[in-house]
Amino acid sequence: MRKIKTAVIGAGFMGKVHTEMIRRLGFVEVAGVAAVSKEEAAQFAKLMSVERTTDNYMELIADPEIEAVHICTPNVLHAPIAKAAIEAGKHVLCEKPLAMSVAEAQEMLDLAQKKGVVHCVNHNLRYYPVVQHIRQMIQAGQLGEILIVQGTYSQDWLLYETDYNWRLESKENGPLRAVADIGSHWMDMIQHLTGLKITALVADLQTFHKKRKKPKVAIETFAGKTLKPEDYEEVEIDTEDYGGVLLRLGEKARGAFTVSQMSAGCKNRFQIEIYGTEAGVMWNQETPDILWIGRRNEPNQIIVKDPALLMGEAATYADLPGGHSEGYDDTHKQVFKRFYRKILDPSAPTAFPTFEDGLWGMKLLEKVLESARTGSWVTVS
Repeated sequence: MRKIKTAVIGAGFMGKVHTEMIRRLGFVEVAGVAAVSKEEAAQFAKLMSVERTTDNYMELIADPEIEAVHICTPNVLHAPIAKAAIEAGKHVLCEKPLAMSVAEAQEMLDLAQKKGVVHCVNHNLRYYPVVQHIRQMIQAGQLGEILIVQGTYSQDWLLYETDYNWRLESKENGPLRAVADIGSHWMDMIQHLTGLKITALVADLQTFHKKRKKPKVAIETFAGKTLKPEDYEEVEIDTEDYGGVLLRLGEKARGAFTVSQMSAGCKNRFQIEIYGTEAGVMWNQETPDILWIGRRNEPNQIIVKDPALLMGEAATYADLPGGHSEGYDDTHKQVFKRFYRKILDPSAPTAFPTFEDGLWGMKLLEKVLESARTGSWVTVS
């Protein structure tokens, strides 16, 4: 197997995650990392032992030896970086949400298809082994006809007015924050598992902190909890802390979910519940190896991840034996492994989310925003 050279663009929290997980593949080399400044690039190089870093991502895109790029920047840069990389013939793996608007996402997809490059949006949370087991159960009819979906994606890292991150700023992140950042994962997951598309929704958004104290120096995501009062300046906030969405799924199913970045004690509580005419399932990302299965006339079950006992294709998403936990970092590895397999072998299946999935996600986000502004149900076509 030949070695692929790739570049990571973005040196924050996600840039570190991507760099570590790329290296775990073994046949892909992180040939360079682009940061926002020379100082950040130098820090990243030292921390992650990356030989080549730069504050100009075009240097990496212009390198003919680099075949692919990972885009781990603020959302406002996704489209321009992706388009530049695709024009240069690079394969692209981009963080979600894919773009700042439906129009941008459509441009990215059209260009990727025109240039014939492999394209992926990083909805990695699909790929916990027991989550894939749920998908196999649904495809096998074990839940019966899907009736109800519900759940939440709740975090607490922006609970205080002194908590700050670039995602709070619409000019960097887009007009939606909590729904776009984590709600996009929830909507993608529920459609991926059930095979049903969201057809209509009504949304309610709330910004609890109308003003926040912005640090005078840049801080990494989930960090910055020890800054002092003199280190802040007060700024207006125009993105939501909370979102609640009622939805229709397919022709018959109904559901609801909430997203929050101000739920005390919830570090990364991504929970899904799916109920059908035969059985129900419940899964929580904070205990990723555990799956609850409920039935009306039989004892409920709790199963623990064991690839020897997972159904069908679900076993291929577990690289460790039973009793050995596989978590958030491993889900990235599973996406990356399939993305690079497609680069090596164009005939390989597209077993990962593509820009088409990212475009559909952007359409849903724009419908959430439209519904919140009008206070009414909107259809999704």
